[in-house]
Amino acid sequence: MRKYIFFLKCSGIVIKVAAGILLLLGIIGSISLFSGALGNNPRWMGAIVLGFYIFVFFVLFSIGRISDILIKIIQEIDKG
Repeated sequence: MRKYIFFLKCSGIVIKVAAGILLLLGIIGSISLFSGALGNNPRWMGAIVLGFYIFVFFVLFSIGRISDILIKIIQEIDKG
């Protein structure tokens, strides 16, 4: 069980960083849609894009948090 802890730590960090990057890209995309810089797209489309990226962020961030919880569980099992 201990051999998976390093993998879980690394993958949790990578997933959280990816979630943050996707949220940043979603915010930038929705700002460009709100400002009307993308031409023929309606402005309300920015709210949909932002909502989608926020949803993806929370899903990925939750997966990263689950890996942190798994690390704690594995460490508690190994202690006992």
